[in-house]
Amino acid sequence: MWPLLLRAAVIYAALLAAGEADGSHDVLDIFGTRSESDYYRNAFQGRQGQAVPLPRGGGLRREQQELGAAGPGGSGLSKAPPRSAPSKVALDSLKLPVDTSAGFAGGWNLVSENSGVSAMHLVVMRHGKAIMFDTCTTGRSLMRLPPGRCRPDPRSKQPGAMDCWAHAVEFDYNTGALRSLKIVTDTWCSSGAFDADGNMVQTGGFFEGDKSVRYLSACGTCDWKEYGTQLVLPDGSFIVIGGRRAFSYEFVPAAGRANARATPLRLLRDTTDDVENNLYPFVNLLPDGTLFIFANDRSIVFNYRTGQVVRELPILPGGARNYPASAMSTLLPLDLRKGAGLSAEVIICGGATKNAFKLGETGTFPPALRDCARINPSKPGARWALDQMPSGRVMGDVLILPTGDLLMLNGAAKGCSGWGFGRQALLSPVLYSPYLRRGKRFRVLNPSNIPRMYHSTSALLPDATVLVAGSNTNSAYNFSGVDFPTEVRVERFTPPYLGPQLSPNRPAIDAASVPGDGMRYGARFTFRFTTPAQGVGQGDVKVTMYAPPFTTHGYSMNQRLLILPVTAFAAQGQRHTVTVDAPPKPELAPPGYYMGYVVAKGVPSKAAWVKMHK
Repeated sequence: MWPLLLRAAVIYAALLAAGEADGSHDVLDIFGTRSESDYYRNAFQGRQGQAVPLPRGGGLRREQQELGAAGPGGSGLSKAPPRSAPSKVALDSLKLPVDTSAGFAGGWNLVSENSGVSAMHLVVMRHGKAIMFDTCTTGRSLMRLPPGRCRPDPRSKQPGAMDCWAHAVEFDYNTGALRSLKIVTDTWCSSGAFDADGNMVQTGGFFEGDKSVRYLSACGTCDWKEYGTQLVLPDGSFIVIGGRRAFSYEFVPAAGRANARATPLRLLRDTTDDVENNLYPFVNLLPDGTLFIFANDRSIVFNYRTGQVVRELPILPGGARNYPASAMSTLLPLDLRKGAGLSAEVIICGGATKNAFKLGETGTFPPALRDCARINPSKPGARWALDQMPSGRVMGDVLILPTGDLLMLNGAAKGCSGWGFGRQALLSPVLYSPYLRRGKRFRVLNPSNIPRMYHSTSALLPDATVLVAGSNTNSAYNFSGVDFPTEVRVERFTPPYLGPQLSPNRPAIDAASVPGDGMRYGARFTFRFTTPAQGVGQGDVKVTMYAPPFTTHGYSMNQRLLILPVTAFAAQGQRHTVTVDAPPKPELAPPGYYMGYVVAKGVPSKAAWVKMHK
């Protein structure tokens, strides 16, 4: 079983609404009396929400067309309803002073006016498409399913009722083209990762979806496959940690199989408070094969093979960091050029005060946390090292860029996660350079004009730009009469390294030179690339490989970037041949597909998809 786990070697960070992990009711569970409505409070600020409007005129026939499946030959995409004028709350956004001292400070462009669904969950797959999906809980989306593809609606009071609206789409991030996907069970606040063959394995959700495992392959005609399972004993390729009222972990079973029960994890129970604050724990696979697990304000190093806690780490003071406090976190790049001196650090930035959710219930929205903390979990006596962001941020995303810098974007400066619990949308992305000295690591970039609050997402694309989507602070698709309308617009952000003045340095990988059998552990890997200008030497070149994550609720699960040792380099004018050492073991780079980049003089190429395997 353990070799199987290491073969997939990706870690699910937990489900928000997984339900009871072992099916039992614990009288010590302080959340037993909290109702589903807790998560809807503040969604409309005392007003009725406006769902997607039905067309006027045409009577019953028009209404049936609107509620029914897409017509023959139609895409099923509905026009996005007009937005109402921004409210006073919406206008209270934050744009930070842009730092142009290093030149181009990034740029935004609109990829699509209407993605059909709001991207609560987002992942980039190797066939050139992104998968976006939300939840069946919010009701109708803006895209219908094809005829004959409707799903039974288990929540309807009408016997035999069908839901003919798409809750997932395949999105072409180059053209904006959409293909609807059919999800059978509710995916609200679920989790996911890729297996060794590049298939997405997606778990949990809410209502009828809380025990489901779903699979999606990378192809232009593939659709979701779903399997039901009960939770727990080790049998599968992934580990799921936590969830609402789930103080436990389990291994995802193989397709069609089921677990009997969950294994308790004391950290999750000990870090639970009256508003939870430990959902979607931060989980990272460390180079020695242990796991770093962070929940609320505490963390451990955990040996999943033995079920033992290897090390308890110091408390991170200042507030809470997991949902609904929702800080940003990732494993910093692993620089394999350092060999035995490799250091694996985790960074956690922002979050909220521990009482932010309860204050939000009374209409009070405290400032988000501003600190950024780093720690080496494997180091005995490790301590958190603190830095300060240009502003506090909650509900943000952090992505590792091909250069090894981090991009922080989306979110708010006040409040916390939850429908209607965030205020002062933070429109300015921030670049974080982990290798600079403290106090010099942050650079404010050009802002977007679209607030991205609760349920917003982002993803690094193969061309080294960033896809930004989602945001829905409402319990349905609402476009007027609310402070933050449901967001179906999709943007692309161009980081500073793709500025016009740097274009002469941009390398291009020769796809024909990339070995078709992928990269084997501990082996040499040789390929070619070109640059527009001559004079690029070995010291100017860095080769990185990026594991594409599953992003939801401000956390990009399984995200990691490795910097590979360059062992041979040859230049002939604008043509270059480079040889790198592949990662020596799956604990450093779990098997699967990675985006491989060449970075020349700080400018990344477009990625080549490379399979990592034995």
